[in-house]
Amino acid sequence: MIKIVAVGKIKEKALRTQIEEYEKRLRPFTKLEIIEVNDEVAPQSNSDSQNNQVKEKEGERILAKIKEQEYVILLDLWGEMVDSERFSKKLDQLQTYQTSNLTFVIAGSLGPGKNVYDRCNWKWKLSDLTFTHQMTRVLVLEQIYRAFMIQNNNPYHK
Repeated sequence: MIKIVAVGKIKEKALRTQIEEYEKRLRPFTKLEIIEVNDEVAPQSNSDSQNNQVKEKEGERILAKIKEQEYVILLDLWGEMVDSERFSKKLDQLQTYQTSNLTFVIAGSLGPGKNVYDRCNWKWKLSDLTFTHQMTRVLVLEQIYRAFMIQNNNPYHK
């Protein structure tokens, strides 16, 4: 089972449509659950202390959706960046030898709180580029789908 826990809601119809398409494509390979948790208001005038409080509150909402036995992959600017083939191999190894319950976490716009960092098992850097949190959700789903295609020697990857 793959779960995505993300802060905020998808507002753009085009992105929702893409997410639905990847949900449909992933059905033959895995059960997928996408959970949205509410984001906190974080004005740019916030102090560092206030921003940390926002991240911790969002983190509490994220952690409430994660079970103890789940392997947590945090999307993180300072995480490990891997190509699609290595990502596919990592998912395959995790699901074969550790757990079938993988949870991807997409934190809010300020990033994850310390509480989420402490809970994650692996930090994954999607790219050196910056994406909106809504677009990140689509990209994560596409990479998960690509990983299954690679594992099944499907030409989609090429």
